[in-house]
Amino acid sequence: MFEIGNSLREARLRREVDFAEAETATKIRGKYLRALEDEQFEVLPAQTYVKGFLRTYAEYLGLDGQLYVDEYNSRYVSAEEEAPFRARSTVEGRRRDRTHRRVESNVVIVTLVAIGVITALVIAAWKFGGSSGNPKIPNLLPPATSTAGTTTVPAGVAVVVLKGVRGSSALQVHIGSARGRTLFTGTLEKGRTQRFVARSLWISADRRENLRLIVNGRTRVLLAGPGPVNITVSKSGHVAQTPA
Repeated sequence: MFEIGNSLREARLRREVDFAEAETATKIRGKYLRALEDEQFEVLPAQTYVKGFLRTYAEYLGLDGQLYVDEYNSRYVSAEEEAPFRARSTVEGRRRDRTHRRVESNVVIVTLVAIGVITALVIAAWKFGGSSGNPKIPNLLPPATSTAGTTTVPAGVAVVVLKGVRGSSALQVHIGSARGRTLFTGTLEKGRTQRFVARSLWISADRRENLRLIVNGRTRVLLAGPGPVNITVSKSGHVAQTPA
């Protein structure tokens, strides 16, 4: 066990860095950096921000960020608080996976039925099209798709896909704004995906370097560097980003 705040302060003083310089480099407000050194964690918005800020600040000072997160968890986060949170996220993820597979199965069935109907119409037109030998075949093909295996994005909504890359990231996803209805709260692990369809979204992530953002089938570039970020996505697919 070690003192988180004093250790951070000593490392900053050794590097002869003031809070203004640290704020510019880490994109974390100076009052939050000061709160970390004073171990006044209640000043920060939520535990996910505490962990993200701890990791970013420690690594900026040349320290082991994960070591500081682990020390914070051992002293301030109980196992009872963590376990239900992760379990709920896992159950919700499995439920979404089942729903997604069911939708894909229905799409395949509808496509096969449509192909059968079109084939029957072509045969009928060829047999009964008249003496001209050039039967008129009605244009009954389904609408074109935007990309292979995905349907065209409906008007007035954005399709947002978040993928975990390189590591995990704590996420909060709300409709419209930070005060909107919550769609997801949890940790997106490496290799996992979360998909959302809404008129507009507000997304908060504590490790933007571990995320890939895809809006309406197009990968969007996130702000450079590590640390938390707030993202808004409009129904037209416009993306705005600000460091948290």
